Amino acid sequence: MVLSVLNSIFMKQNFLKLSFLAAACAVAAVVPLKAADVVSAATNSPAVTNQVLLDDLVNEAMANNPELNFYRAEIAAAKGGRKSAGAWANPEVSAEIGQKRATDSSGALLGEGAAWAVSVNQTFEYPGRLSLRKAIANRDIQLAELGLAQFKLALAARVRTLGYNIFIAQEKLSAAREVADRFQALTEVLVQRDPAGVTPVLETRIIEASTITLQRQASEATIAAQTALLELNQLRGQLPDAKLRVTGAQLDFSEAPPLENLLAAARTNAFELRIRQVELEQQGFKISLAKNERFPGVTVGPFITQDKAADTERTIGLGVSIPLPLWNRNTGNIETAKAREQQAQTSLLLTEREVERSVTENALALQVKLDEMSKWRADSVQQFHEAAELADRHYRLGAVPIATYIELQKQYLEAIDAMLDTKKEALDAAQTLEQLTGLPAFVNVTTKEVSK
Repeated sequence: MVLSVLNSIFMKQNFLKLSFLAAACAVAAVVPLKAADVVSAATNSPAVTNQVLLDDLVNEAMANNPELNFYRAEIAAAKGGRKSAGAWANPEVSAEIGQKRATDSSGALLGEGAAWAVSVNQTFEYPGRLSLRKAIANRDIQLAELGLAQFKLALAARVRTLGYNIFIAQEKLSAAREVADRFQALTEVLVQRDPAGVTPVLETRIIEASTITLQRQASEATIAAQTALLELNQLRGQLPDAKLRVTGAQLDFSEAPPLENLLAAARTNAFELRIRQVELEQQGFKISLAKNERFPGVTVGPFITQDKAADTERTIGLGVSIPLPLWNRNTGNIETAKAREQQAQTSLLLTEREVERSVTENALALQVKLDEMSKWRADSVQQFHEAAELADRHYRLGAVPIATYIELQKQYLEAIDAMLDTKKEALDAAQTLEQLTGLPAFVNVTTKEVSK
């Protein structure tokens, strides 16, 4: 009797094992096909996006960004101000007309007739005043041109960053969907078979929970890509809902020069410093102009008068007028200009310190990221991907425990996130250094066509 019961239990266990192996083999055959279909639909669908390169995005933004027109108009306005600053004041023409009546000492009328006067006056500024106004206007042109150049460099860097953000979001989305779909397909098979004991039930719940987490990661990657795309479309002058897909982007970094060289280059080339230096120079000219304006201009012009009563009188001469600087010596404007110069000096000093801090911070960040990336193997991502697939196949065959399987899938995704985020942070640091120092690019963005 006992032997019969044991034999029945043994046969039942063997049947359950065979059923599990059969189900696992069926899932192993179906899941790769399903995952491949999902990834293919996400990457190769021609109806969803247009594939572009990062360089194409930068060129398009340079051609179509609407904010560029603002800076170009600012330059045009500054040049117009330069013309106005160098122009003389227009001459003034004045005319008078009236009636003249002549009488003698007794009041008897001697005669009457018309009287008139005409004069043409030209105001001449005090020597040096026009030159100072021209110098101030020239600095306005320099500031406008520096603003345009700074915006172009910042625009190219921002577009490149947004394009790469879209690329890494696409990569994260593809990996998260791959693992999530793998879990989802496995769950659909496991819930259909009769669980033998509590362990299969718990394993199914673990996989279901992991699927929910991975689906959330995929949703977050989708939102990140869409957010970057909205800003990128704005910078490109495109409609907000314009779709695109960035093709494979490769970042090739170069070693940055020593920190001393970077700081020296930043003190010379940083746009913020150059702008503050021009503002300081301009403020010095404004002080000189305020001092010059203590002395008034001179108005000179010919005049002619004629009156006809008892007889005709005509007078031709040259008139000169000049204000007397008794009550206003322009002291207030001079003090204001000097205070503005002190502000400009302080702003230059603070900007220089801020630039030095930013250069040091980004140089350190770039070096740390480069050191980190130098420890990676060239085929790290491929090996992680193959390990995740290997764990999936062996778990279905019962050779890998659930803990190892789940942990390896998560580590695969975390490794991809870490590598992509590290490259993005290195790209940000390299582009910031390029903007601050004006040195050749520390990163070369190359692209490769997506296989079809």
